[in-house]
Amino acid sequence: MTTQAKPAGATPRTRRAGAEIDAAAVVDYLTTHTDFFSDHPELVATLKLPHIRSDGHTVSLIERQVEVLRERAREHELKFRELLDIGHSNDALARKMHALALGLVHARDTATRFNVVERSLREDFAAESFVVLLHDRALVATIGEGRALRFVDPADEALKAFESLYSSGKPRCGQIRDTSRDFLFPAAHSEVGSVALVPLGPGGSRGLLAIASPDASRFNPTMSTDYLARIGELIATALA
Repeated sequence: MTTQAKPAGATPRTRRAGAEIDAAAVVDYLTTHTDFFSDHPELVATLKLPHIRSDGHTVSLIERQVEVLRERAREHELKFRELLDIGHSNDALARKMHALALGLVHARDTATRFNVVERSLREDFAAESFVVLLHDRALVATIGEGRALRFVDPADEALKAFESLYSSGKPRCGQIRDTSRDFLFPAAHSEVGSVALVPLGPGGSRGLLAIASPDASRFNPTMSTDYLARIGELIATALA
């Protein structure tokens, strides 16, 4: 009986390197021959993966594949439910927008149209505190200035804080400085956690809609502002 001499320089490190090469060859072979386990089904149940379950046992390849498929199914279900929730939310918003538009169409005068806007913001869109600033003094006088409606001269120094907002012509959500908060909502210092600012008319030419919430996260910079923009367009057109 003879023994085969170890090749010179065969250290544990070189053996590990060889194992890595062999593993790479296996991976390459299985990648090329994707039907390998179909041709050798008896191996599937015997292969064990280094995946330890809570009971301390390893799992077979087929068990692990089933777990992976279940995990993917759960992820897809959660994503599907999320999309359904978004769809339902958008449908509800669309119905409220439609109701607002119909109310404005049927209103016979500007004062009535503003009442429609005020009621819709408060009841349908749950605006806890809001104000419409208009640059048309005569229009404000016709409607009647109040807590939710104010005339603001376009040259008012306080509007400089909103120059970038007016320039963009797009709604903006988030927190604002104390000076802007006091200008928009002078009687609600502790109730303003976040705001939605909506320019009215091109470049804010007609004015500004500001909606406040005591919740600091309700209006945040990452939220979509499409519906806010549409509300702004309806208000600007109705009060033109």
